[in-house]
Amino acid sequence: MIMIHGYLTDRDDHCLFAEVARTTRFSERLCGLLFSPRFGKNAALLIEPCSAVHTFGMRYAVGIVFIDQDWRVIKIIKSLKPWRIASADKACSVLEVNGAGLEKIDLTHGQQLKWHCHE
Repeated sequence: MIMIHGYLTDRDDHCLFAEVARTTRFSERLCGLLFSPRFGKNAALLIEPCSAVHTFGMRYAVGIVFIDQDWRVIKIIKSLKPWRIASADKACSVLEVNGAGLEKIDLTHGQQLKWHCHE
């Protein structure tokens, strides 16, 4: 798969996730983390456009962060177990992360995020 790689920071440029793969194709959005090993604590998958995710076929729970068009956090699910669905009406993108990765980062509803592309 060809994905864009970068990282996410908060509004003050403090790094939240150092290794983020950003989807570029429908097939990447469709599969998400389905066939991937569990992410490390600083890694994530940014799926866009996206307002709903599923964990059908997953073998592990994932943390989910729904993000609106202004890159603000609108919903956080610390642990979405396998065979579940989650959505957020105004989400434009979804960040899938290792649940333990969310535990060490103090994300809050309304928090502004920034995308940085690796060059």
